[in-house]
Order: sequence, then structure tokens, then C-alpha cells
Amino acid sequence: MPPAENLINAPEFTVSELSSALKRTVEDRFGHVRVRGEISGFRGPHSSGHCYFALKDENAKIEAVIWKFAHARMRFKPQEGLEVIATGKLTTYPNSSKYQIVIETLEPAGVGALMALMEERKKKLAAEGLFDAGRKQLLPFLPEVIGVVTSPTGAVIRDILHRLEDRFPRRVLVWPVKVQGDGSAEQVAGAIRGFNALSVGGRIPRPDLLIVARGGGSLEDLWSFNEEIVVRAAAESMIPLISAVGHETDITLIDFAADKRAPTPTAAAEMAVPVRSELTAEVATLARRVMVCWQRGQEGRRNELRAAVRALPAASDLLAIPTQRLDAAAAGLPRSLRANTHAHFRRFAAAGSRLTLRVLHGQVAQARHHLTISGERLSHCARALVRHRRERFDGLAVRFKASKLANAQAQRQIIARDRERALRLAERARRALLTTLQRLEARVTHSGQLLGALSYRGVLARGFALVRDAQGHAVRAASGVAPGARLDLEFSDGRVAATADGERTAVPASPQETKPPETKPRETQSAAREAKPALKRVAKPVDQGSLF
Repeated sequence: MPPAENLINAPEFTVSELSSALKRTVEDRFGHVRVRGEISGFRGPHSSGHCYFALKDENAKIEAVIWKFAHARMRFKPQEGLEVIATGKLTTYPNSSKYQIVIETLEPAGVGALMALMEERKKKLAAEGLFDAGRKQLLPFLPEVIGVVTSPTGAVIRDILHRLEDRFPRRVLVWPVKVQGDGSAEQVAGAIRGFNALSVGGRIPRPDLLIVARGGGSLEDLWSFNEEIVVRAAAESMIPLISAVGHETDITLIDFAADKRAPTPTAAAEMAVPVRSELTAEVATLARRVMVCWQRGQEGRRNELRAAVRALPAASDLLAIPTQRLDAAAAGLPRSLRANTHAHFRRFAAAGSRLTLRVLHGQVAQARHHLTISGERLSHCARALVRHRRERFDGLAVRFKASKLANAQAQRQIIARDRERALRLAERARRALLTTLQRLEARVTHSGQLLGALSYRGVLARGFALVRDAQGHAVRAASGVAPGARLDLEFSDGRVAATADGERTAVPASPQETKPPETKPRETQSAAREAKPALKRVAKPVDQGSLF
């Protein structure tokens, strides 16, 4: 380590400048990194929406922060004690002199973490009652329309359609979705809610049964069907739903919320519809049984009729008394007809004697008078109704005119207020833009001044020279130069090569050595100028040096 008197020409940094330099060094050196560790000290989002915690392992700990906008986009939220893989940018926090990672994405580390998260989410949703057996619906025996939520390009939809064609062909509506990756959970939940939003009897028929299907895969591949948004959509579905995600050994949370779980997509198709050939055979068997029962019933009723016929008396015995009554009624019929005719004739004659021409004229005059009175009353009512309607319409016209004027005045006031508000916002935006430009200009000016102050070329421009040995190391004392050594002198306008030919002579101390450090660069400048005659100068090309 060089003595303190040899570092007198080293540049000085303020604390802010040193913190900024360290910040740039850390960010440029590392940039975006992926860090695996356990979440520690997480107490939920701050009141501002940001999250502050730490990532640790067995030997170290690093502070971490998630900004509000990044936390809102994250599908996987941080939880205390969970091992995760964080991706973000390494930076420093000057106020407390510590480094930290600004996390942009977060994912669980390994299957164990996913299983723990799945169990925790399962307990939470079960506590809300989403998995209760009382919520589950019965599947329809023979649905007319079946809705399938799956990928349209996979083998799952082909297996389902093939199985339905073999058992009982039905109309199938496919809602294409992503079944893996970012955004897949939102698409599956949107498809379930979209099928439920279809109206009965609309242009697109509403399914009688839903099948959510996906092929097998790892826990990470099937994780979209463990998301809360998918489980809640399945639990809220008013259409009976069959979950057919993965193989028989794969368990997802949608299986608990669905009305029925199928071990495979093919099994889901088998649950959805019966076998048509079996139904046909069963119907034929039932038809034969109905025919046999009908024939047996007819035979029994025929036997009962025969027995009843044998127990009944003869027809002549039953009709003897009614025949006598008929003969008696036929004998008295002519006399009764003549008496009835005479009675009707007498009533007709009495009515004709009362019906004279004078009576008819009186009835016609009375009817005409009644008609006249009714016509006058109708005309009076019509005039009164027209007058009432005209007065009502005049009142409505006056009210409409007043409302139109009031509405126009209110709209003018709203437009005036909006115009004033727009002018105020425009003035505020102009002032904010000017203020921002002034701040940016001041920062650029300050950065240029800081760059000029930190550059060692400013020192060379004041007449100093930088001496390097043959290996390019800076020579800070004459004791470090051997006779005949090759030296490299850098001035403000270029470099020269030199050879140390003379002997080293001690420079007498002067009172100026007790002056402040600001005057010592001039003594070094004088010493460099006095040593120039003893050096051989060889021109070298100008090269950009290094501050450090």
C-alpha cells in the first residue's frame, strides 16, 4: 500500500458521488440476475403497494423490493418462508449503504414449494365452501350440446370427439384456450364464464354440460388449473362441469370444485353421454316387455268379459218392459202432437193481435229519439276530449320549451367549466414541462462539471505530467526510478518516452511544504520541469488513460 504522502494527488469524492459510482458499478456489472432463496421478513404489501422483504439461504441474505406495478402483474405472490426463484435487477440503496435486488418476476423453487402452495390454497378455498358436496350438480343423462374448454390443436379434443362419436354423437362447442403458460388461467376461467353467459335459445346454443380437459404433464405444466381464478369460475358455473385435467394420478384444485372428476379426457366423454347401442337394445327390450304385458292384460280382460256375459240375463228378458213402455208412448204421440200444435197457435194469435202498425211506429220513433240523444252526447264528449287533449298538449309544449332552455343553459355552464378546467390543466402541464426541462438541464450541467472535475486530464492541462514505468505503472517517487530505466511521460497534448540517465538528487525542503495540500501539485510540476533536461524524449501516440 503506498504511503499517504504519495496519494496526495488522488481525486476526492463526495459521499453522494461515491455512492453513485458504486451504484453504476453494481448495475453495470450484474444487471439482471436470477436469485434462489427463502423469503424472510415479508409482512404483506406496504401501504404504498410496494413489497419489502429479504431473500436468504444458509450463509447470506440480500434485501429485496417489489414495486407496486410489478406486484400487480405477478401471478405468483410472495409468502413468508417460501423458497422462490427471483428475477430482477441488482442495485444499491445509498441512504443505508446496502445493496438490494429489485424483483420483476417471481416463481416457486421446485415441486415441494408448489405442493406446499397448492395445499395452502386448497385449505383456503375449502374453508370458503367451494369444495362442498352440496354445491355439486347432477350431470344430465343425455345433453344436447356439450361445451369443451381445451386447446384446439392438442390430441385431447380429438380423443373426446372420437369417443363421443363412438358412444352417442352430440353437438360439441369448443372454446379454444391456452392450457399452459402465462395467461392460460385467465383464458380457462374466461371460457367457463363465457359458456355460462350464453342465453338459452340464442344464436349460439347454451351447453347442457361443460368439459374442461387437458393432457398429462408435470405439476408446473398443470399449475394453471390450480389458480384461484379457475377454481372460482368452476365453482360458480351454473352448467354442470366435468374436470378432465391430466392423467388419473394428476390432482388439481379444479377437480375438487368441479361437479365430476374424470381420470382422463376420454373418460370424461364416457361420463358425458351413454352408449347409443346399449340404449337401443334396452329400449327394444322394454318395448317387448310392454307388448307382452299388454297382450296378457288383453287376454285377462277377454276372459273377464266372457265370464260376465255368461252371468248376464237374455236380451229379450231385459227389453220386455222397455218395449211395452215404447208401445204405450207411440200410441199417445198423435194426440199429444195435436194438443201441442193448438197451444202454440193460441199463443201466436195472441201475440199477433198485440202487434199493430201504431205500436211499430211508436217503437221506431222512440228508437230514433234515443239515437239522437246518444249522438249529441257523443259529439259533446268528443269536443270536450279534444279540448282537454289540446290543453294538455299546450302545457306539455310550455314545459318542454322551459326544459329545453334550462338544459341548454346547464350544458353551456358545463362546457364553460370544462373549458376553464382544460385551460388550467394546460397551464399546469406547461409549467410542469418547463420545470422538468430545467431540472434535466441542471442535471446534465452538473454531470458535465462532475466529469470534468473527476478527469485527470484537467490536472495535466495545468502543466503536470504523469510518469509511468515500462510496465505502465504510475511512478510516484524518484526512489522508484533506477538509472537507465525506460519511462513514459504523458502530457496534456501527448506522450513521450524517456530514459533516466542522471542520478537521483534530493530536493531540498522548502517552507512551501507546510502549505495546504492545494499548493503541492505546483511543487510536483516544478520538479517534473527540472527533471526534463535529463530525459530522452521519444514521441508516442496519444492514448486515453484511466482514472483508476
